[in-house]
Amino acid sequence: MRAETRHQLKQDAFSRVTIEAAEKTAHWTVEHQTTLIISGIAIALLLAVGVGGWYYLGVQDEKASLDLTQAVRTLDTPLRPAGAPEQPDFPTFTSVKERTETARKQLQAIVDKYPHTRTADMAHYLLGVTAVDLSDNGTAERNFKEVASVRNRDLAAVAKLALASLYGQTSRTKDAVALYQELINKPTNSVSKVTAQLQLAELYQNSNQPLDAKRIYEQVKKENPGNEAGQLAAQKLADLK
Repeated sequence: MRAETRHQLKQDAFSRVTIEAAEKTAHWTVEHQTTLIISGIAIALLLAVGVGGWYYLGVQDEKASLDLTQAVRTLDTPLRPAGAPEQPDFPTFTSVKERTETARKQLQAIVDKYPHTRTADMAHYLLGVTAVDLSDNGTAERNFKEVASVRNRDLAAVAKLALASLYGQTSRTKDAVALYQELINKPTNSVSKVTAQLQLAELYQNSNQPLDAKRIYEQVKKENPGNEAGQLAAQKLADLK
């Protein structure tokens, strides 16, 4: 196999695990639920690192990926029950805030130490996620915007979806609508048209704009007959009546 072909395959493999991990962090609802699906992220990233050089993109990216895995492990660490003793060989945390702040420092170190790498882009995204969890919306917005402008269209789209969700949660409906419309018009492998449509309809529904929500749900139902998205849209339409 030619060297450039192997390199491209490794790049594609890295993209797949990166996007899979990113997608698993992009699921907040407009009711301010910001729970992270960290176990899924850990599985994806540990798989990528565990196969040794599978997505080798340079020494810096390989080193950064190991640090990113550690940060994700931190986010996935179970909380220590109140009164339980610390374990010297295994880091534990007594609160979500303590755990998130520790991971945040680890992620920031990756961005600072390994700039201009794909792993740093993923770390930027996760910094946005942790900022939302800490109610630091300004920092979350800056990080999501940073990732929304990267060359990897799939990762950028996931960041835009997260940014739109953040705007929806913070009463910036106009900004959220603009991003959802962009994602609808330019779908990617990571954020499909119907995903953006359903998020936009939910935003309208929770912003007391039932007619706009109905219009989107009707479109989804029409464009997705017989599949899960179409069925969900039909149920949402029934709820609006």
